[in-house]
Parts: sequence; C-alpha cells; structure tokens
Amino acid sequence: MKTDILIIGAGPAGIFTAIELRRLGCRKRITIAEKGKAVEDRRCPKAVTQKCVNCKPYCSITTGFSGAGAFSDGKLSLSCEVGGEFPSLVGAEAAQSVIDYTDTVYLDFGADTRVEGKDETEEVKEIRRRAISAGLKLVLCPIRHLGTEKAQELYLNIENWLKEQEVELLMETECLNLIIRDGVCLGAELMRAGRPETITADEIIVATGRRGAEWLEDVCVKHGIAHQPGTVDIGVRVEVRNEILDTINRVLYESKLIGYPKPFKNKVRTFCQNPGGYVSQENYDGGLAVVNGHSYKDRKSPNTNVAILCSHNFSVPFNQPIEYARKVGELTNMLADGRLLVQRYGDILDGKRTWEKELSRSNVVPTIPDAVAGDITSAMPYRSMTSILSFMQAMDQVVPGFAAYETLLYAPELKFYSNRVDMDADLNTSVRNLHCLGDSSGWTRGLMMASAMGVWMGRRLMGC
Repeated sequence: MKTDILIIGAGPAGIFTAIELRRLGCRKRITIAEKGKAVEDRRCPKAVTQKCVNCKPYCSITTGFSGAGAFSDGKLSLSCEVGGEFPSLVGAEAAQSVIDYTDTVYLDFGADTRVEGKDETEEVKEIRRRAISAGLKLVLCPIRHLGTEKAQELYLNIENWLKEQEVELLMETECLNLIIRDGVCLGAELMRAGRPETITADEIIVATGRRGAEWLEDVCVKHGIAHQPGTVDIGVRVEVRNEILDTINRVLYESKLIGYPKPFKNKVRTFCQNPGGYVSQENYDGGLAVVNGHSYKDRKSPNTNVAILCSHNFSVPFNQPIEYARKVGELTNMLADGRLLVQRYGDILDGKRTWEKELSRSNVVPTIPDAVAGDITSAMPYRSMTSILSFMQAMDQVVPGFAAYETLLYAPELKFYSNRVDMDADLNTSVRNLHCLGDSSGWTRGLMMASAMGVWMGRRLMGC
C-alpha cells in the first residue's frame, strides 16, 4: 500500500496534523493508522461492572481515535508555560501563537466557550501569597474544560470531518515497526485485521501518545534514531472533599503548583485537577493498571482529585527511565492484585496500611469503587514518596485541610513520556522523512500542547 503522508496514532497530535494539512489546502493522500477503535465504538464497561475487567486487546480509555484525550476530563491548557518542552524547540512566542490558533480550531468543533482561571483576582493573589510562603510557585494558566462526555462528542465531530475531507482512517491497525533504510524512513509494518501489511509513504509521522512512548523508545534504539532519556514522573493521585479545594476550584479551576521540597529537591508538581471529578483506572500493554482522573460537565461527585507527580532525571549509566517507572507500577499492582492501591494520608504518617473498614467511615468516600485499601509506601520509591509527602505538607499551607488524616492517595500515577527524540524546529529527526509528535516524542505533556505540535507539523509539511 502506498500513501503520501502516513500518521501513526490518532491522538491529538496526529489528528491536528491532518486537520491543518486539509485546512491549508493539502490534497495529498493522508492515512492515519490507529490500533484502537473509532471514537464512537470506544466503550469502558466499568460503568456497568463497577470494576475494571481488563479489556482485550486494548483498553478503550487509553487507545482509539483521539487517544486518551477522549476519555479524560479534556482540559485545554491555553498557556505555553504548561504542557511540555515544545516551546523550547520552536520558541515561546511561536508556541503561544500556535496554541491560540489551535484553540480556535477546538471552538470550531464545539468546545465550550468558557475559559477558567484567566482573571487575576484578589483571591488568586492570596493563593499566590500562600504558595510563596510555603515555598511553592503558582503558575497561572487559562483552562478550557471540555468535560469527559463532551470531549467524546467533539472528537466525533473531528473524526467525521476528517472522513469528509477524505483522510483515510485505518482503525484497529497496529504499527509493528518502521521501515528505515540507509537513514531514510520509507514506511511502516502494520498488523491490520490480524494480517501483516506494509505501507510506504513520502512522510511518516509517529504520534503514538503517552501509551506509545515505550514502543517508540524501542524503535529509536533498534533503528538508531537519535534520542535521549528524559524525565519520568512517578506519583499519586490525591482525593479530597470539594470543600477543601473550593476556592481554587472556583477561581482557578486547576491549581498548577510547583515545588522542590527537601531533602532531595526533585521537582514536584500538581497536574490534572478534577473538581467534582472521579478517580479512574487506565490499563496499559502488559496489564499495567495506572490511576488517572476524569471530570464530567454534567455529572459531579462530592470530591476533587489531583495528581502529584515527582520528576526523576537519571544519569549515566542508566538509560531506561520508562522501564523504571513501569517496574514501580507493576510492584504497586502486585500489592493490589492487579488493581489500584489507595491509602489515607494519616495512615502513611502512622506507618500503617489502610483497611476497607476505615475507608467506609471516612469523610472522603473513594470515587473509584474497586481500588484496594493498602500500603502505597511498600511499593513507592523512598525518594518519590518523601518528596510527595513534603510537597503535600507545603500544599496544606496553601489549602488548609489538603494534608488531612483522611485525604486519600491512589497509586500508581505514572506518566510515560520520558524518551525525547532529537528534532529541529521543523520537527525533522535524524532519519530523513521521519517526524515524531506529541507525548510519545517527549516534547509535550498534555492535550493542547500535543494538538498544537500537530498544527505546527502540518504547517511545516506545507512549507508554512
């Protein structure tokens, strides 16, 4: 099979590459290969079963058209200061300009016109004052909240538009390997409907998302694609009552706080806050269960959840940070019999595990019904756990009650975007005709930045 432009992965980076190409008048043959299902066919049975059934062959929450974005809470961070290192590749001014443009595309496809956290109010100044006193930095970032259910509707609109624009969508098609000869990428080896298939193209774009980061790292090693180990994030998802985070939820929607707590001074940050949201489970290849959070537009819980992530940068001779994070996750899953672990903050300080009966009489009722009460500290690395607990104590100065005895911590929260592919500002890799985008490339960490990188790719291919 021959195409002009092959995009591997139908997450936001790949999707927005195709959108921008068509909007700029490109009539070349564009093919997107995605190993998951179309967005309208993605189903998570947990709403009925009340427990994860480990769907095969892929988890619909993390895999399929629109990637993990369709089943997440769908927050668009509208500042180039948030979402990854793409601005360092193309320049902050250019990155902000493309983010502003990408936001208008989302609006065209039905995004909510409301923007949260854009006003510098007295309440925001008070939050910043408290953060400074606690040794934390508050990063202001306007947020456009799509909502989990609304995001699926929006991406369905995009999917249908791409079909109308004659973009070829090969769903349930897995990329096994790239075809690279003499420093030139010629195409890819696919598995489609259980049958191997080879596709060649003039330009190949890999945008396999956070889930595909480990696969891309393996491909880089195999073919000698220039790359380097990047940062890996290991952490927990914290859940409290809405009352605790009421002010931040109301005036900012999402707290973006960064600290470097002693004694290790690793970077620790909040990520993906979900007011009135639900803690959720995602399954990765090999059955790895990781925690995430969802937030719906029309359905609310009495709790707010937010990730606290500790960043790790490894040096010589170690060069497998993604595998390191995976091992942490596997150990945590082992303690929870293949599920997620939950523990009360106070029990961690007391050096004891949490029991189900203790959760049942807690003020904070878990929003994920099948998490296993236990001991996170038996699996979490000491350096990560110490940094997270110190950060939570600082957070408690910003938001009194955040580090209460009954505050819930879920593990493992892992972000697989460590491998960073070497590229120039035109997104060219060390292999001719090969480009890497989105979270799997190591340059973005989120929905909007990945989408903006796709727009940038479309413009580069058109010579814009």
